Amino acid sequence: MPIDHYENFPVASLLCPAALRPAVEAIYGFARTADDIADEGDAPPEARLADLTDYRRDLTAAATGAPASPRWRQVFVPLAAAIERHRLPVGLLDDLLDAFTQDVTTVRYADRALLLDYCRRSANPVGRLLLHLYGIADADALLRSDAICTALQLANFWQDLGRDARHGRLYVPEADCRRHGVAPAALLANEDSDATHALVIELVAWARGLMRFGAPLVHSVPGRAGWELRLVVQGGLRVLERIEALRGATLTTRPKLGWRDAPKVAWRALRMRAAGADAARLAA
Repeated sequence: MPIDHYENFPVASLLCPAALRPAVEAIYGFARTADDIADEGDAPPEARLADLTDYRRDLTAAATGAPASPRWRQVFVPLAAAIERHRLPVGLLDDLLDAFTQDVTTVRYADRALLLDYCRRSANPVGRLLLHLYGIADADALLRSDAICTALQLANFWQDLGRDARHGRLYVPEADCRRHGVAPAALLANEDSDATHALVIELVAWARGLMRFGAPLVHSVPGRAGWELRLVVQGGLRVLERIEALRGATLTTRPKLGWRDAPKVAWRALRMRAAGADAARLAA
């Protein structure tokens, strides 16, 4: 039950209705491939940016009914079909590409507002696209979806603190570092300390607060997808617990979930269903 990249989100599992599965797979394939262009391999930044520009051109073609280029045909043929069949908001897909481009050009964030703006484009569009497939568009649901997706993204950042630092990337806001007396350069050098642990624990609390706010959305998503969302929420909260169990030492140790966590996550998901409107309290 990893919290990693776009595995944060329901992707064509047995809980996804068959009629929506091709569209969910298409969205996932689009995001996963763009993420790999931005982050994987050893291509220089200039080449990654050029590839993302070409990728955006293919998205425009898919949205307008133009033929797909041969390079990413396996991505854009199914995506074009999903856009046409479900009237997917192409602006949300474009937001994802903005975030992937930012991954290439930005490796530090001055404050939480800038990091949240990144999450608005890197994570939140996926949740909104999935809600669109279920015909859910009210303002409260979108706000709670954004909170869940941002919380998952932040959980991934604090989980991967050491791994990101080794790649020269730091998502911990510099303002938070200053408040805790932690030099960003020390994090990038994997210099662990009690102050770093306290910093991570505070960031975990931030992510948990967002997840608790978003948790009642599980009662607005119908059927099996609602159950999957319950498991996603509880999986994210469990990752945050794992970070706390390490006392925030994710600069040197990466926590992850395994099969032993599954019963607890499933039981908590069941309690959310039984709790009704009080789900936010029981999401803890």
